[in-house]
Amino acid sequence: MYKILIIEDDITIANTVSNHLDKWGYETRYAEDFQNIMALFTNFEPDLVLMDITLPYYNGFHWCSEIRKISNTPIVFISSISDNMNIVMAMNMGGDEYIEKPFDINVLTAKIQALLRRTYTLPQQRNVLSYRNLELNMNSTELCCIDETLSLSKNEYMILQLLMERHGTVVSREELMEKLWGNDEFIDDNTLTVNVTRVRKKLESLGCIDYLKTKKGIGYILE
Repeated sequence: MYKILIIEDDITIANTVSNHLDKWGYETRYAEDFQNIMALFTNFEPDLVLMDITLPYYNGFHWCSEIRKISNTPIVFISSISDNMNIVMAMNMGGDEYIEKPFDINVLTAKIQALLRRTYTLPQQRNVLSYRNLELNMNSTELCCIDETLSLSKNEYMILQLLMERHGTVVSREELMEKLWGNDEFIDDNTLTVNVTRVRKKLESLGCIDYLKTKKGIGYILE
């Protein structure tokens, strides 16, 4: 049974979503003490988090950043704030999906199911992918370089997996977007750019400068 944590200031929305997901067989819990979100997160150990942006004390971006320090658990932002700046900020802080309020509860459920499938049924035909001095652990989704190891988010992992499998050849933006989000939902093109930038920064932090290159108008390549 998957566990879903709902961090939503509107108690009516939190109750409605919680009751609906309970009927689908999920175990849910929603925040009531908005000063101690991390204690709730670590105690409940959710498989997915639904996060509003506007919250008491600290906003959803803050809590997303705090969660990302200790976990790669997928985070879905649900918010009435729908301008591009906030959507990009949500992705850049480590969010995996962004759903605008008001939303259809059945659409929300379908997106949750799709994200859980993508996150917890990642292919594991090989345990490790290697490229130059990099090793991508396909079980733990960690990236290793010599004696340093970094944890990757789901999207970072999937981007690197495809690029390492196809190293030396250009992978188109369309291929990456289909791998990350499928071809049945609209994703702003800038969202992929944000995710690739995060991958590039992870590589650079390991000393792997210029490994990931952009082929303008085409895609990306590891070389």
